[in-house]
Amino acid sequence: MGQQEQLRSVVHFYETHPINEQQILHDLARDGITLEGLTEEILKDYDQDHFGGLEAVDILAEKAGIGSPSRVLDVCSGMGGPARYLAHRLGCRVTGLELTKSRHEGAVRLTALVGLDHLVDFRLGNALDMPFADATFDVVIGQEAFAHVPDKPRLIAECARVVRPGGTIAFTDILRREALSAAEFARLRRAMTFQSLESLEGYGELLTDCGCAVIAREDLSAWWSEVLKRRLEMYRSLEDTTVAKFGAAHFQKWDETYAFFVGLFAAGRLGGGRFVARRET
Repeated sequence: MGQQEQLRSVVHFYETHPINEQQILHDLARDGITLEGLTEEILKDYDQDHFGGLEAVDILAEKAGIGSPSRVLDVCSGMGGPARYLAHRLGCRVTGLELTKSRHEGAVRLTALVGLDHLVDFRLGNALDMPFADATFDVVIGQEAFAHVPDKPRLIAECARVVRPGGTIAFTDILRREALSAAEFARLRRAMTFQSLESLEGYGELLTDCGCAVIAREDLSAWWSEVLKRRLEMYRSLEDTTVAKFGAAHFQKWDETYAFFVGLFAAGRLGGGRFVARRET
């Protein structure tokens, strides 16, 4: 499969993801929350599509040293939940870069709804060819999205290119472990569009190769194993909205796939990591 075909498969995966703009708006309406006067203080509890929710964003922001003067890039920003939350909580400027058009457009609309478009903007684009000049950002972040990107050396090189010297790259991602079999990875690539999976050590080497000093490299596997069990139940709770939007067969396929994914964490075949690095050159 060529790189363009790989990226198209990622777009399709997220075009049919259970968490989407329609689902967020459905949950707000279910809870009696009207869009008129909607604030980020309310929306933040409905739009965080990553492992560990707001707690994980807070930890990443602290380790990356994000503050009000920071210019932040969120790579593979999805529906924009972390970007909005960081801007609201810390007063920083955040740009989100997203490949999937529907998620990019949904992020723009949700951000305008809560009146944060003066601090948060979004670009539709490819993380392997970022539409930004060198040294544009103080901090580059990502959360569990890099597994979908096919060329990890180029991805990390792009992150290092767009962050200023002395700036920080901080991200979390799904990691392969020694026990992961070729057949298991083939299913993950086919069903969840994980184009390649790096290891805890491998990401450290890629960051070093790009002129970055690795400040922290943390194994999150035990924490994520528990988080993912709860996420599986959360996805199952979305059965009605998922079936209404994509059909019963899609929900069943997603449930089987995600249960398989969660099982690989429980068995120690997949893991997770958090990385913080400083660009030195």
